[in-house]
Amino acid sequence: MKLGVFMVLLSGRKLEDALDYVASKGLKAVEIGTGGYPGNAHCNPAELLENETALKNFKNAVESRGLIISALSCHGNPLHPQKAIAKEFHDVYVKTVELAEKLEVPVVNTFSGCPGDHEDAKYPNWPVAPWPNDYQEILTWQWDNKVIPYWTEWGKFAADRNVKIGLELHGGFSVHTPGTLLRLREAAGEVIGANLDPSHMWWQGIDPVQAIQILGREGAIHHFHAKDTSIDPINVNKHGLTDMQSYEKMLDRAWQFRSVGYGHDVKEWADMMSALRLVGYDYVVSIEHEDGLMSIEEGFSKAVQNLQQVLIEEPLGEMWWV
Repeated sequence: MKLGVFMVLLSGRKLEDALDYVASKGLKAVEIGTGGYPGNAHCNPAELLENETALKNFKNAVESRGLIISALSCHGNPLHPQKAIAKEFHDVYVKTVELAEKLEVPVVNTFSGCPGDHEDAKYPNWPVAPWPNDYQEILTWQWDNKVIPYWTEWGKFAADRNVKIGLELHGGFSVHTPGTLLRLREAAGEVIGANLDPSHMWWQGIDPVQAIQILGREGAIHHFHAKDTSIDPINVNKHGLTDMQSYEKMLDRAWQFRSVGYGHDVKEWADMMSALRLVGYDYVVSIEHEDGLMSIEEGFSKAVQNLQQVLIEEPLGEMWWV
């Protein structure tokens, strides 16, 4: 496995400076935002697709520092019920897949999206309860009319270009658990897999090691994020795991994102690395920093230090003791 970073945390730096900083930390890979929620500070697909020289320079900037691009990321909601919003996210997705093909980047990360509850809806509707039965009717309508048709068509678009789609299992979107990911994968094909982020498993009450086992046995992990979550034992009893308060209200929230090792100990991260190796995932572990208690530099550096202790990097050898 290789240690990498989701470059969006370094959006305030120019591309070359950000890449120098990443390389100085001993990392081997970068995940680069191309639009949508992550923004495109380091990579504008529309510009690179139209300019071969710029494309070549971009690729050389990464490779000359001994780095690879693990994924291009355009997290958004292409199923948004407001058509103008959906189109903006969709267009970025299309150009990101086209750019990934040109750069020979194997994965594009995004969200599944979340539709409304009918054709004329204005806002996304995320059903999370089976009763009253209205919620089941909404869920069935969404999957049958929006989620499956979209990803069947646009998953094939990616597959035809030798690009895999890593859907981040994130609350608020139709695909948010291992089960919903596998449901979509069964309908839309093996091009669909997870960009598995443990931080979103913990706050949903899911054990990330078991999530790795469930998805990994199906070959359904296309990319992996490294971000932690801490759950406040008092506040969670007040607000529940579906706490709707702003992330800024850190003293009162039920849970919050943390840098690796500051929500769960390094042993748990070691267990995840072992589980990834066990199910055959031998790609990139990409650090994502969204820790409200640490600066970008400190939070990132701590994550690097903690993951370097547990990352399994060398190829498997023979079991000489067998």
